[in-house]
Amino acid sequence: MRFIAGASALDFSPSLLFHCRKLGPLGRRLTMSSVNSRSQPRDSGGCDEGFITVEEWRRWGPVSPFPAAVKQIVDDLKVLECKLDSPIEFGGNGGKLQGPFGAFEDKKHRATYEALDDPEKKFRFFSARQIACRLLGSRGYLCQKCWLAMEDCMCSNVKPCGLWKQIRFWLYMHPRDFLRQNNTGKLLWQIFGVQSATLCIFGIAEDEEIMWNEFKRAGKSQVRCLYPNQNSEVTFSVEDTFRNSASENPGSSMTDEDKTLHFILLDGTWNNSAAMLKRLKDHAKSVWGDEDLPCISLATGASAMHKLRPQPSWDRTCTAAAAIGLLSELSLLPQLSSYGLDKQADAVEEALVILLDSLTGRRLRMGRSITRKGRNTISIC
Repeated sequence: MRFIAGASALDFSPSLLFHCRKLGPLGRRLTMSSVNSRSQPRDSGGCDEGFITVEEWRRWGPVSPFPAAVKQIVDDLKVLECKLDSPIEFGGNGGKLQGPFGAFEDKKHRATYEALDDPEKKFRFFSARQIACRLLGSRGYLCQKCWLAMEDCMCSNVKPCGLWKQIRFWLYMHPRDFLRQNNTGKLLWQIFGVQSATLCIFGIAEDEEIMWNEFKRAGKSQVRCLYPNQNSEVTFSVEDTFRNSASENPGSSMTDEDKTLHFILLDGTWNNSAAMLKRLKDHAKSVWGDEDLPCISLATGASAMHKLRPQPSWDRTCTAAAAIGLLSELSLLPQLSSYGLDKQADAVEEALVILLDSLTGRRLRMGRSITRKGRNTISIC
């Protein structure tokens, strides 16, 4: 990523000026950079071209407006890049900031994080920064539809398929899974479209507001979370869920949008899923006065992706495989056998195999093993 260096000190946000002053001579050099250096182009034109539009944001999968918190961090990073006359460099797992720029920005963002006294604000800042860095680090490298490296793009092989209109998936994704090449939740909106399988990023206010507005309109009885929460008194089988949520004659309500069943898929590591479920339950309590958000436990087994993304146990599976399991179990119900749910499950399974082949081919080309050991990591800001 290369952009024009230089901007006037007036272009700094107040927070950035404050941190520059704290750095002494280095900070003064940043704020005194000559405006004339704008005329010295790097590879990708001017600094203004580095900012992200809502159109670019939505091409990655979200349906929300470009989040204000993410935009602020992106803008600060791009201004800082111009002031340092040093390109933003990303590398390693998750596209972490590298080099001198990374070291400087790391001190800045940690100071900002520590200055926040509200846990909710800290959490939202963490989520926004994760997304901002991943957006900038993936530009020109990852395909915006399949999130694979350009040379491994699988989009031409994925076949779109309509999802039964009384089902809507919500991919409640942890920010550390956003733009991960081996993420499988992305397959759902690739296949079914963003209105049938909608991305909601954990901790991004605009996304969560859209999702909860839909849940409020539908009512608690129409919302289920796919999670093997065996200790909960409100964990249902697929058969129980449909019996409790739909009418005895589902065909009579096919055109009634209020009868749509909303299924939440937690898209993150198993370590992170507990916090994600807790946030959902806390919000459910504030909306409906009851924190016991109904959960579904599937009878699904391991998917092909276990080869590349091992799970803590074989009864837990990847996001796309969970969707396959749900659709497959629903298709076995006599009252739903005519809605093509088995074909919809097959479409996701085919896409999952295509993704596995793409990821496997890349690893082989790079001389890496096509299997890896399971790792549990802790996300820290």
